[in-house]
Amino acid sequence: MDCLGTRKLISRFLWSNVDEGRILFEMSIDFFKVPSPCFVLDETLLRINLEMLKMVQEEAGVEIICALKGYSMWSTFPLLKQYLAGATASSLNEAKLIFHEMGVKAHTYCPVFLDEEFDEILQFSSHVSFNSLSQFQRFLPRIKELGSNVSLGLRINPEYSEIETDLYNPAVAGSRLGITADELGDNLPDEIDGLHFHVLCENDSYVLERTLAKVEERFGHLIKKVKWFNMGGGHHITRKDYDVRHLIELLKDFRYRYPNLETVILEPGEAIGWQTGYLVSTVHDIIEKKDMKIAMLDVSFAAHMPDCLEMPYKPKILGASDPVVGKTIYRLGGSTCLAGDYMGMGDYSFGTDLKVGDKVVFDDMIHYTMVKTTFFNGVKHPAIGIFREDGSFELLRTFSYENYKNKLS
Repeated sequence: MDCLGTRKLISRFLWSNVDEGRILFEMSIDFFKVPSPCFVLDETLLRINLEMLKMVQEEAGVEIICALKGYSMWSTFPLLKQYLAGATASSLNEAKLIFHEMGVKAHTYCPVFLDEEFDEILQFSSHVSFNSLSQFQRFLPRIKELGSNVSLGLRINPEYSEIETDLYNPAVAGSRLGITADELGDNLPDEIDGLHFHVLCENDSYVLERTLAKVEERFGHLIKKVKWFNMGGGHHITRKDYDVRHLIELLKDFRYRYPNLETVILEPGEAIGWQTGYLVSTVHDIIEKKDMKIAMLDVSFAAHMPDCLEMPYKPKILGASDPVVGKTIYRLGGSTCLAGDYMGMGDYSFGTDLKVGDKVVFDDMIHYTMVKTTFFNGVKHPAIGIFREDGSFELLRTFSYENYKNKLS
């Protein structure tokens, strides 16, 4: 028997908020249909998240769009389009991907707009938000020259955030992201239709409520002058303990206070891909140490799970737990030659001892993790696949030497 307890089907019970209650879903997945390494999306779980987000849209009267920086699995964009109002881009490439694969124009915000790309940005965008007044003033003549009808906005910085890790905090002192109230003053340029803030990260509706209070304190007089208002991402709406009803009432109250707003927008990425899939790996060597064993995998934390190192955080593994007294303790090692390519946030114990050839399945790897992968060290890049709602597995993409070579010259 392998480390997952069976070489056939693995059942998981997953909770999801649906309306006012909790519904228990039992999923059966045969991970031995999957090549290794491989990112695997569960289509059923994705649809559960999308149903939740659609309900929030409809009941709160807002638009929810997908942030590609957190979730950009474009093969699922036709499904997303059935539920969401669109998508948001942070680069020309993302804007083009949204346009070509979702069939809509992007809401685009870039900390840096490149001169040679800006005309295409306008071509593939319905909304463009600027990071600074100087950036707006620099590109405004070009917008007028082209006669673009793109809706223009400014990113504001409320100088308030409850994000604990500075790496992810856009409101940290001296932030390069967004315009503070002192910098903006009492008036907006005539060409500005909207305002955009983004200072949340994996936060709940109560953090949003406190954040909105700060935003309105500093920018409320300007919110009354625009057509649309974008609350950015970081809304953990599909997490099982998220108070969705509170969010809906909060958004409805906000819209009531600002009847001038034609559109209120939220742009989560993580909430879309939250708990929808896995990274499947295989044990290729077990190194005996004094106090533990090191299981060497065909995936890399540095190349394929870099957010585990940069955040840092310890991912969950199916069939594993934190170290258990009396059981073998395993440290997980990655496949590159980087000395720090291992799970440094903690070790694991498994239901049974690992052996070469066993599957190790990392949970919740579809949002953010998958979009941050690299070809560092030239190690084998995980494939991408989907478990369809009918129970079948579809391998969507594998990566070759040519993929690695074409990133270099």
